[in-house]
Amino acid sequence: MTPKELYSQLRKITKISSLIFLGKWLLLAIPIGILAGSASALLLFSLQWVTNYRGDHHWIVALLPLGGLIIGLTYHYWGQDVVKGNNQLLEEFHHPRQVIPLKMAPLVLFGTVITHLFGGSAGREGTAVQMGGAIADQFTKLFRLSPSDRRILLISGISAGFASVFGTPLAGAIFALEVLLIGKMRYEALIPAFITAIIADYSCRWWGVGHSHYSVDFVPNMAPSLLLWALFAGLCFGLTALLFSRAVHFFSSFFQSAVKYPPLRPVLGGIVIALIVFTTDSTRYLGLGLPVIADAFNSPVLPYDFMLKLLFTAFTLGAGFKGGEVTPLFFIGATLGNALSLFIPLPAALLAGMGFVAVFSGATNTPLACTVMGIELFGIESGIYIALACITAYLFSGHSGIYSSQKIGSAKQPNDYNDRGKTLSEIQRNKARSNKTTIT
Repeated sequence: MTPKELYSQLRKITKISSLIFLGKWLLLAIPIGILAGSASALLLFSLQWVTNYRGDHHWIVALLPLGGLIIGLTYHYWGQDVVKGNNQLLEEFHHPRQVIPLKMAPLVLFGTVITHLFGGSAGREGTAVQMGGAIADQFTKLFRLSPSDRRILLISGISAGFASVFGTPLAGAIFALEVLLIGKMRYEALIPAFITAIIADYSCRWWGVGHSHYSVDFVPNMAPSLLLWALFAGLCFGLTALLFSRAVHFFSSFFQSAVKYPPLRPVLGGIVIALIVFTTDSTRYLGLGLPVIADAFNSPVLPYDFMLKLLFTAFTLGAGFKGGEVTPLFFIGATLGNALSLFIPLPAALLAGMGFVAVFSGATNTPLACTVMGIELFGIESGIYIALACITAYLFSGHSGIYSSQKIGSAKQPNDYNDRGKTLSEIQRNKARSNKTTIT
């Protein structure tokens, strides 16, 4: 066989293996996408119903401690092996131990609906991602997949959940590829993640679920001064993301140390939130907060909205209620952007859009996914401003985030090189030890 003939045979083999890879993951992506997208549709329908019900019956917030008790008891007696939520997906990706129990999906769905029904301040992304990951992982044992294939499967499940719950398939796929290892992407899962995200998004829409839409009507041409203002806004968004992550971890540690019996933690948290709501006679910071997010794109909002939502959400999740962090991060970012328009010479709607995705970028360490999400939601015209805000927020949020099991694949700056390979929780523990040693 001549070298030319050998080269031709190798090319054919390569093409065949690529076709097999594509066909294999297409067959897996179809059921995962349909199931995850349908689960997200059920979640969105449920949240819409309970949100409307709570809006018509404000008295139900008084039962938030009861809702907390129900969630606490449910997870204490039936959900001990799935209580870590999104962090469990990350841990299984890095250190596989066992297939994620399918019960993670109904438990987190139930807990999230109860949280929103009684007025907890939480989101929905975490729920959709956990349902997508749990559903996808069931195919591991069904088809006896290898560890490397299982990692791709988990990425596909995360992609499906995120894409379908927000209606952003491109951002959903990139988020799943980017979130597992800070600073690096898993390109071996590129095709499965995108195919699954698209199928899941289509499946969710097929059920007639609508997604929230926000518009940025005017985007000024880029100028040197506006470039600097965009970078400054990104810095503010990044520091706010850092504050949110620290607040969630603080309240979580506080409740764990102060209340030894886990089911009582959301009960006490619910009592505090209910008392605040009835004392102030305001439900503005409960639930998803979608009306306030919409207002941030159209008219001035209260300049302290972002801080109160940050505290309400961090306290709610720290106490043990279920749901995601991302929609509250959208609320925090959009209202902060609106407030920054008081002195930053950029349109309020544009700053709200920049904050919408940039605070999320800083808190999840996924700048590329958030940039693409901003373009999907607000249009390519705002792309430069969105990218500047997301990347700057990512830098200034430091090695922190809402997912403590995220690993550092590539440090954000050369001074942090020693953090490579560590999880965010390990970094925080090392800093705490270092501070104690310094004080001593």
